[in-house]
Amino acid sequence: MSNQEQGEAITAAGLVALKAELAELEGPARQAIAARISVAREMGDLKENAEYHIAKEDQGHLETKILRLQARLRAAVIVEVDEASDTVGFGATVTVTDVQSGRTNTWTIVGPTEADAKTGKLSAESPVAVALIGAKVGQTISVDTPRGTREMTVDRIGGETAS
Repeated sequence: MSNQEQGEAITAAGLVALKAELAELEGPARQAIAARISVAREMGDLKENAEYHIAKEDQGHLETKILRLQARLRAAVIVEVDEASDTVGFGATVTVTDVQSGRTNTWTIVGPTEADAKTGKLSAESPVAVALIGAKVGQTISVDTPRGTREMTVDRIGGETAS
């Protein structure tokens, strides 16, 4: 079964965030654009009214973003996180140490549209996540990166740590 047939894997928290973003865009953001268009209309001739044309363009971008979020919401499939699992899986928070550099990172493995490296959310489709899925605490995995193969040791999965 392909990803298209299964839908878009998403965590429960990711679904809440998606719904909140959509509500913001459909409510206050739409109202703000409508107000900008109304004010710009009052400025006179619409043919030469830059504010009006910019607001209308922004409205088009907003509506496109809303349509994309609605499509994501329709395709969303919540993947339950098995907190008791002793292996890395979708939705798991995992702490790893890079064997070569000694640097430690903690990531939560999420759907590709939830991924955000700045907040520690790693796409389940990324090479690192693909290598980590199925690994256990204490196991060392290899990941092919543009800078060469990196080895990482799984230190912790959720609340479970290496002994």
